[in-house]
Amino acid sequence: MDRRHFLRSLAATGAAAGATATAGCAGVLGDSGSADDSPDFGGANANDTVLGPPEQSRGDPVHPIRGDDMPEFTVPDPISGEEISTAGFEGDRAFLWTSFYTSCPDGVCPALILRLRRAQEVAAEEGFGDEAAFLPLTFDPERDTADVLREYAEQRGVNLDAGNWHFLRPESYEAGVELMDENFGLKIEKTDGSEYENLEYAFPHYGLILLVNKRGIVERAYPRGPQTDVERIVDDFRRVVTA
Repeated sequence: MDRRHFLRSLAATGAAAGATATAGCAGVLGDSGSADDSPDFGGANANDTVLGPPEQSRGDPVHPIRGDDMPEFTVPDPISGEEISTAGFEGDRAFLWTSFYTSCPDGVCPALILRLRRAQEVAAEEGFGDEAAFLPLTFDPERDTADVLREYAEQRGVNLDAGNWHFLRPESYEAGVELMDENFGLKIEKTDGSEYENLEYAFPHYGLILLVNKRGIVERAYPRGPQTDVERIVDDFRRVVTA
């Protein structure tokens, strides 16, 4: 079955029933189960991965899993002015992808960024920074302007000068919603932020991190990214980049 049709059918029939909300970022949504990894079955290209199957199963998530092609899309990096395509790294760099927004009130998005930033640090320390990329995508482009993202990077210790970190910012909120739905089967929508100080709206969303190899194939999906051990993600990333 075509991956997009697979995502849509799962999203329509099982995502709502399988999603559970926990505290943080106005609720972090995750698929059923308690493990941190994607299922122990793989996508069509599972034989082209560096990492073996994860230890535990999570059922049938709507997002890409180990062995799936990373969805291809192009989004502006408002800081560098470049148009960043996920397909553009194939054959050159492995990368970590996640989604976030800078106004996240409960520490979930900073936890996601921390895991990518730590991997960036290790890549620099161990000399494989030119083979790595980090692609956090904001689904709040109305507030996450280039200046806001630049300041956020400084606050979070991100090295924008390394040339391997790209904040991805869709042209509009609607474009971001469509991108997340069509490519990942994940629903993004604004919710009332009045319970938080100085926050008009917030977002329940998935704390998903994807690790993608140089062939453009997903090696690991971490659906509960904010709760996944930082050094575990870094070690997985190191193994994939340097393989």
